[in-house]
Amino acid sequence: MQQILDLQQKNHLQNVNAEEKVKEGFVTVSHTLEILSEMNDACPHIIAKDQEKVVGYALCMHPRFGNDIEVLKPMFLEIASVVPETESFIAMGQICIDKEYRRQGIFRKLYETMKKSIQPEFNSIITEVDATNLRSLEAHYAVGFKELKTYHAGGQDWKLIVLD
Repeated sequence: MQQILDLQQKNHLQNVNAEEKVKEGFVTVSHTLEILSEMNDACPHIIAKDQEKVVGYALCMHPRFGNDIEVLKPMFLEIASVVPETESFIAMGQICIDKEYRRQGIFRKLYETMKKSIQPEFNSIITEVDATNLRSLEAHYAVGFKELKTYHAGGQDWKLIVLD
């Protein structure tokens, strides 16, 4: 869990320069060890490792955590506005690949593994991406995500996207 947090901070919006944000993308949420562990207990996170080093992760976020991370509350409100209550989904809380390991198929493999691991309980993965994070949006669309809607929250625009 600590390696996930370390990789998260290394790639956080506040720690990446403007050029890198455009070229490589960024993450926007900082998790605590406590909430990360609780989320993992409900639905195990997907990680990629090189030997003992975590080089990528996809955080599984059960919808019951929708009120636990302040910056993600608007996402869950927007999901409720476009996704029927009968729809069974898991939220992808964040995905990140270590800079040295990008463009090697890890992003795609994390999502493939996540999709397999959540079935049959959940039939889709929903997440949001900062509308200015074009690198992340391109990567998500390339693995099959489709846009549900664009909305404004926290002073920025977000793309709410789904992978069926």
